[in-house]
Amino acid sequence: MGKTIGLTGSVATGKSTVSNMIQQAGIPLVDADVAARKVVEPGTDGLVEIVAYFGAEILLAEGTLNRPKLAEIIFNDKEKREKLNEITHPRVKDYMLAERERYFEAGEEMVFFDIPLLFESHLESLVDQIVVVWTTKETELQRLMKRNNLTEEEALARINSQMSIDEKAKKADFVIDNNSSLEKTQKQVLTFIERFVKNK
Repeated sequence: MGKTIGLTGSVATGKSTVSNMIQQAGIPLVDADVAARKVVEPGTDGLVEIVAYFGAEILLAEGTLNRPKLAEIIFNDKEKREKLNEITHPRVKDYMLAERERYFEAGEEMVFFDIPLLFESHLESLVDQIVVVWTTKETELQRLMKRNNLTEEEALARINSQMSIDEKAKKADFVIDNNSSLEKTQKQVLTFIERFVKNK
């Protein structure tokens, strides 16, 4: 059995950048966000269950899920948010485990799981080691405001809805400091890939 490494961070700390670097280095990566979209595509039982609970108005004309509308509904309603998680989370997990199995069967020795809310969703048991992409809170705030065109207040609300990045860094096996240049980040990515490959 190969090794599974969890990759996580916080909103706007640059996890996608690191995720791309890992894939460019030829290491397979299974993305929880991609999995979350796959398990509610038209024709899936995940989508059928969502429609049964939320109603057909949650669909776009072509039969796909209206994500912004759904996000709006669950953002203000804890019960509905929990119901959606109940429908999607087990399916996302199964999808990711099946993908990992496929890679291991193909002879891969290491697979990354890119899970934005790894700690918040208590999925630590899925992985052998955890890598956290870190920046200072100030950098995170500036990047998020710029990227999503948010006010400081809006950006802070998003950041504070997750576990703090410093808290995540304490729980990590390896921290990537993504606070400065891309070159420095790339160097760290290659260092930890080498370390994990050698210590498998």
